[in-house]
Amino acid sequence: MYLYDPIDQRLVDERVAQFRDQTHRFLAGRFSDAEFLPLRLQNGLYLQRHAPMLRVAIPYGLLTSRQLRRLAHIARTYDRGYGHFSTRQNLQFNWPKLEQVPDILAELADVQMHAIQTSGNCIRNITADHFAAVAPDEIVDPLVWAELLRQWSTLHPEFAFLPRKFKIAISGARNDRAATLVHDIGLQARRDGHGAIGFRVIVGGGLGRTPMVGHAIREFIAWPHLLTYLEAILRVYNRHGRRDNKYKARIKVLVKDRTPQAFAAEVDEEWRHLAGGPGTLVQAELDRVAARFTRPAYRPLPATSAYIDTMRRADPAFERWLGRNVHPHRVKGHAAVTLSLKRPAMAPGDVTADQMEAIAGLAERFSFGELRVTHEQNLVFADVERDRLYELWQALRPLGLASANIGLIGNVISCPGGDFCALANAVSIPVAQAIQRRFEDLDYQHDIGELDLNISGCINACGHHHIGHIGILGVDKAGEEWYQVTIGGRQGTSAAIGRIIGPAISREAVPDAVENLIRVYLSGRESEAERFVDFVHRVGLDPFREAVYAHAD
Repeated sequence: MYLYDPIDQRLVDERVAQFRDQTHRFLAGRFSDAEFLPLRLQNGLYLQRHAPMLRVAIPYGLLTSRQLRRLAHIARTYDRGYGHFSTRQNLQFNWPKLEQVPDILAELADVQMHAIQTSGNCIRNITADHFAAVAPDEIVDPLVWAELLRQWSTLHPEFAFLPRKFKIAISGARNDRAATLVHDIGLQARRDGHGAIGFRVIVGGGLGRTPMVGHAIREFIAWPHLLTYLEAILRVYNRHGRRDNKYKARIKVLVKDRTPQAFAAEVDEEWRHLAGGPGTLVQAELDRVAARFTRPAYRPLPATSAYIDTMRRADPAFERWLGRNVHPHRVKGHAAVTLSLKRPAMAPGDVTADQMEAIAGLAERFSFGELRVTHEQNLVFADVERDRLYELWQALRPLGLASANIGLIGNVISCPGGDFCALANAVSIPVAQAIQRRFEDLDYQHDIGELDLNISGCINACGHHHIGHIGILGVDKAGEEWYQVTIGGRQGTSAAIGRIIGPAISREAVPDAVENLIRVYLSGRESEAERFVDFVHRVGLDPFREAVYAHAD
């Protein structure tokens, strides 16, 4: 976990004092709504359908148990007893009172947290692989690099008013678990022929109104030049990005219009003026940031656990959980564990204050007092001793956090949708819950196999529906809620955008449509090893269209 130094702490403390004064002046009528708008956005505050929404930054998804307990306290004291983990590894409070937001920010600052740049046309929260620093396939630990990016981008005056919001993701592993190909900038760690560390730089990915997979404009940039090269990208975007039309303002549109090759050439020309300059990283700066991270003190353990092998044979439910929610670890005798936040009784990604406090206690017992937030709206204990997995599983079950559904259709990803968001065309949460109820039988989920189902309430795609194996998008038709269905999307190193199967359908028809999609797949797959998304790419859309719309009239 990164620990603030005095400069970090002073920055967030001063930001709280500044926003407290700004809020006081707005409430006193000395600021207009238009004048207050950029000030509140710079501090993560939105005005939603029913109340303000405060988005709290969780840089690259890392949390301590102390911080989670503070989030639980805030949920109880200033909200309605719960929080919502988003697909950007952040946490949102949906019901704070505007006059109390400065107090919430002060509570956050006390535990080294903030809401800076979680909204607005700036560089947003840096996201990363939720298995960073523990994944066996890791080329380099991305946490130090993610923190360097956070410090570089925070309150950077040149990037405070970009043409549009800007998102950066970083992966240090061979398998891309950070969805780098669908970000404004995606960074994938590499080593050159001499073993030197660098990054593949991908630009122009993104979802929303015009979903696109990004383009690699540089296959390898040596690590000392990372920040200057990224600054060159941002300068080109800041100079040429559209400001007259917010729907065409993202960098993906600029890259497409100019072509990736021409854009890369412009970046190289801009970088010529920055390379080797003050922004060039040196080993001392890398060491400074790395020294601020605490690291677990692992005990030497055998690679396998006879006790766990015995328990998995004795308890099929535990065996199933091991197979879906427990992941490999680079340190012998340890594992990473996903806590599922997906069950019909709660909105995907929602956690109550009581659950937060219980999770904080379990993190201290089982994972060195730390946890991770995933972009799939779940939590991870990254450092669990294998011999204690059965004990952890038993502790998670009464909390409703042990569903063995990771990677399955029950692990639905969903934005808050029309229940909260003023931008939404349709609700998301009730649709997600209806699908979860339809497929609640875990045996059925396991028969179906790996399947990502993502739901967004509007074209902004906060639910990442474009890269779901099945994607569902809420649309407005003459003031009524309808839903567009896409299939064949996927994330990772071979990311693809899903394709629309046909006209939008009613809210009531969505669970039946999903079940019909599944039936086509189950009846036609070559073997259980053929995933839904691979089947879609093999057979095309027609069989699915016929199944969904056969009785539409």
